[in-house]
Amino acid sequence: MVSPVIPVSRTTPPDRPEAPPPPSGVTPLTESGARSHVSGVCFKIGPPRLVGVEVEWFVHDDRCPDRPVAPELIHSALESLPLGGPDGTALPSGSRLTLEPGGQVELSSPPATGLLACVDGTRRDLTALRAAFAARGLRLTGTGTDPLARPRRMVLDHPRYLAMERFFDSAGPWGRIMMTDTASVQVCVDAGEAAGPQAVARRWQLVHHLGPVLVAAFANSPVLDGRSTGHRSTRQTVWSRMDPTRTLAPAPDHGDPAEAWAQYVLDAQVLCVRRPQGLPWTAPPGLTFRDWVRGGGERPPTLADLDYHGTTLFPPVRPRGHLELRMIDAQPGDGWVVPTALVTALLDDPAAGEAALAALEPLHRLDGPDGPDGRAPDARAPRSEAWRRAATLAVADPELRRATLACFAAADAALGRLPGAERLRATVAAFAERYPARGRCPADDQLDALRAGARRTPPEEPAP
Repeated sequence: MVSPVIPVSRTTPPDRPEAPPPPSGVTPLTESGARSHVSGVCFKIGPPRLVGVEVEWFVHDDRCPDRPVAPELIHSALESLPLGGPDGTALPSGSRLTLEPGGQVELSSPPATGLLACVDGTRRDLTALRAAFAARGLRLTGTGTDPLARPRRMVLDHPRYLAMERFFDSAGPWGRIMMTDTASVQVCVDAGEAAGPQAVARRWQLVHHLGPVLVAAFANSPVLDGRSTGHRSTRQTVWSRMDPTRTLAPAPDHGDPAEAWAQYVLDAQVLCVRRPQGLPWTAPPGLTFRDWVRGGGERPPTLADLDYHGTTLFPPVRPRGHLELRMIDAQPGDGWVVPTALVTALLDDPAAGEAALAALEPLHRLDGPDGPDGRAPDARAPRSEAWRRAATLAVADPELRRATLACFAAADAALGRLPGAERLRATVAAFAERYPARGRCPADDQLDALRAGARRTPPEEPAP
């Protein structure tokens, strides 16, 4: 459910192992072979059982909040943690830690058998993580964008990120903002079965239709560089302005998500080309992976290049064997529990899923009749009408509010059918009453504090 183990270091990229340059003598990849490989590995077929969550945090020092925290201090906190497991890099409940390009810390839970196990294990590991940072006068801030006007800088110098920086800088500031000043909650669920109520195609449809509600309900990034942006989820707005070949949802799948995803992967621009140590990984401008397979690159691509290319694609939902939902802003405290529970309840309880799909249909009609991209190439999520409203207005939009409340009601019923979920159900219900029932989202708390001059960063509330 989560990525391979990566030791946290200043020059190591998160979420993926260091890969050598392609060896000589490897059979070049063909277009049909690439399509077949992607279709085969990105949707693992089977009964939904596993749940995971990845939570990202900004690191702030309240003694000098406007200054970036020294990477050495972050590493000191990380190195003090009680790591164990077979390779000595896991927290007590199995979570892995990585460092993002701007110094954000990410905790990735292991795949857990069911929602309750996922929540319990992640909470334990987050307790250890918070304690390690608090011992050094630091705190983990859960918000979708860094609200402070701190210098925007990269703390990782791996060639992947240098190539990424150059690629995104050619199209404006959005890529650099994404890399250094955004944080998210990513919920991971199994792809589903070949047919039936838990079929991959149905779950793929549901998570895309659910996207605007997840953006709106958990919008938590209204401030960037110390100023209100006019968007409840500035983070989602940033994503919508980046390279569309790697950030939009795939085209309509017509019942075959695997084929749609394979075409998406081939048509995305190549962000970096791995080369021997000391050489830059910069990719030729405008080169898609399909172009590369057809002979457009400096050398033939390999299967390893194709797999690595997939790690540089960032649509709202990314299939990695499981489904990784990437549209949710980071949340304060243990607020990550609520989107994790909401998504899992709606995906894993067929009755709740059907109720959610019915409630989401009016939002889906805003974007056209044919799926995530409906009317035109630029109308795909996150550039479509429903997604734009979600990022800007959140649940202050009447249609989004109605759909959000209906989805929370369906999830509440599903959690009522889940043995042992009483406390979790109460937590989700309390969030629904505090926020969408009142036309509010976590971003409104930040805006209230900004207007009152009460805090520089959002409060980290006690665990619910």
